[in-house]
Amino acid sequence: MSDEQRSEILRLARDYFDSKPQPDFVPGETYIPPSGKVMDAEDCAHLVDASLDMWLTAGRYADRFEEELAAKFGRRYSKLTVSGSAANLLAFACLTSWKLGEKRIKPGDEVITVAAGFPTTVTPIVQYGCIPVFVDVDLATHNVDVDLLEAALTDKTRAVMIAHSLGNPFDVARVAAFCKQHKLYLIEDCCDAFGAYVQGQHVGTFGDVATLSFYPAHHITMGEGGAVLMNSPLLAKIAESFRDWGRDCYCKPGLDNTCNKRFGWRLGQLPRGYDHKYTYSHVGYNLKVSDMQAAVGVSQLKKLDRFVQRRRENFGGLEKRLRDRRLDEYYHLPEPTPGTEPSWFGYLLTVRDGAGIDRNDVVRTLEERKVGTRLLFAGNLTKQPAFRDVEYRIHGSLTNTDKIMNDSFWIGVWPGIDDQRMDYMTDTLLEVTRELLEPLADGPLKGQAG
Repeated sequence: MSDEQRSEILRLARDYFDSKPQPDFVPGETYIPPSGKVMDAEDCAHLVDASLDMWLTAGRYADRFEEELAAKFGRRYSKLTVSGSAANLLAFACLTSWKLGEKRIKPGDEVITVAAGFPTTVTPIVQYGCIPVFVDVDLATHNVDVDLLEAALTDKTRAVMIAHSLGNPFDVARVAAFCKQHKLYLIEDCCDAFGAYVQGQHVGTFGDVATLSFYPAHHITMGEGGAVLMNSPLLAKIAESFRDWGRDCYCKPGLDNTCNKRFGWRLGQLPRGYDHKYTYSHVGYNLKVSDMQAAVGVSQLKKLDRFVQRRRENFGGLEKRLRDRRLDEYYHLPEPTPGTEPSWFGYLLTVRDGAGIDRNDVVRTLEERKVGTRLLFAGNLTKQPAFRDVEYRIHGSLTNTDKIMNDSFWIGVWPGIDDQRMDYMTDTLLEVTRELLEPLADGPLKGQAG
């Protein structure tokens, strides 16, 4: 195919994408999802460009995305994988490698985390035979209560693995200092927080390993996808091994003998000269991406800063509208962790004690009126059926975690939400709240216009 042919195909792809009609927003009829993707003609052109190569596994776009992603994130290495959940699995797995010697995490070790969040931040701990130790969160930031970490520590503790909740960073500077003091690994789940900063430093750069997700709900997307990021060349090689079948060879697909010793190694109990491409140093997986996915990631990454800024603007827009309608008297509104610049994933609302409102009634009615909602994922993982037979430990109580499980929900701030949609979302929440309060006596919302 000539360069001219390829250019013409890509031009037509852009034109086709731009020609698709965009439906108007109709209040009460158009559903407002709590999260979503924002795609443009350049994303379409990148996808088509990669498909024209017919290189179906990781290739030139994957190499480019890993390099540009690491630079944007502020780490030396990034390793693409099939999802944020897979990234969490790989991040934890690489810390169990025998190549780390006495520093490796072993079955029976404890890992401090929180129960208020997404399950796959925690399930790798369980899958590798370790014990999650759950501590509570605070209601203002819905993040880990850092004051509880010291008392949760035992001689079995080897790591801390926590997510930055809904794009609002936890106090990772304090957590990193705690980990350094006690020689613990820190794994930062940044899947909901790409673009967030703590004291001017990007989240994910405080710990040993960090993770991202590129599912369509997240800040940028490649359809399905995720990444593990780190500074250590050893951890980078180990993560790649676990991702690529557990093999010891680091040759990229389609390449052979990069080390110039393909038939010169003696590893394990294999005979000398056994093909290095078929030598395995870990019990691994196949969690690689396609080049088409990576091509979309390359295009989306260019728009990250704009997407993050729009999320912050929407967060501020919702906060102003909610306070103007005096809804903060019935719901806790989220607060940024001090010293941080969040990259908001959602706007969490928690029904205040004594408000006389049932969270389930609120979300059910909002959904009926086309305002999409989500809960804070698992709520309290220890109450989930999947954790019925899991060994874990709870330090102290999970009072706020249970409060979130029972009374919290979130609405969207993603870039596809505009002023018209925010007006409808907050007006509808006001209407729903007033209707639920009607059986009660006077209140600050009585007589307020919808």
